[in-house]
Amino acid sequence: MATLMDKLRGYLRSPQGQQTIEKAKRMANDPHNQEKARRFLDKLRTKRH
Repeated sequence: MATLMDKLRGYLRSPQGQQTIEKAKRMANDPHNQEKARRFLDKLRTKRH
């Protein structure tokens, strides 16, 4: 039986997985999305303390 990681690796190697990776890279390079991520992480950090 394939493990979850095996299924994930298979998906990421597929053409659809490659498209998802490229989309994620484009989104990660967007300054607006970077700021949203920073605010989210700051919010998480303040809740823990």
